[in-house]
Amino acid sequence: MRLAEAIAALEEKAETRISDGLSRYGIVTADRVIGVPMAGIQMVGKQLGRDHDLAAALWKTGIYEARLLAAYVDDPKMVTPEQMDRQARDFDNWATCDTLCFALFDRTEHAFAMVDRWADDPEEFVKRSAFALLAGLALHRKKEADEPFLSRLHLIEAAAIDGRNFVRKGVSWALRSIGGRKSAPLRAAAREMADRLAVSSDKTVRWVGRDAQKAFAKADLRA
Repeated sequence: MRLAEAIAALEEKAETRISDGLSRYGIVTADRVIGVPMAGIQMVGKQLGRDHDLAAALWKTGIYEARLLAAYVDDPKMVTPEQMDRQARDFDNWATCDTLCFALFDRTEHAFAMVDRWADDPEEFVKRSAFALLAGLALHRKKEADEPFLSRLHLIEAAAIDGRNFVRKGVSWALRSIGGRKSAPLRAAAREMADRLAVSSDKTVRWVGRDAQKAFAKADLRA
């Protein structure tokens, strides 16, 4: 009954403009789309509360918004590495990937280990997951020590050569997020890497470096 309640709550917040506009943002899924804005999904999540079993049931529906809702309903303490890997291999668009990484996976105790596991995976959205998750960790874990980020900069550098659109954008996001932390050593290390990548002879590596440089320059102007 909880699953039916959750789907009904999503359907009540459906907007035609949302479902019609998904393809414009590169969000194409093979399963059902209801058409719910993210604010509506988050509101339903707050109403339902944490429920690990419900999250699993939502995921199994294959419905786009139900899978996003699972990120806000699942209990991070009950999420296992096996579940994270299984769901990452179900990702078929950047929005589902990023929402799970940014709203659920980065709250688990397995987060850094999964970054390491996925960083050189051949599947595009699994590999993106590594860097979306690293970005989420950099942005959300304000009290985390520098070492877990410094020790993973080499993963960013290694993946910067991957020309697949969703991977390179995830790699840049991770570098920009690490370079945006308050730690002076992290900021310096990220900027040094961006400068080095920006002069690479490889166009994808160069794009990652320059994209990060632009973000750092804007941040410095605001400071």
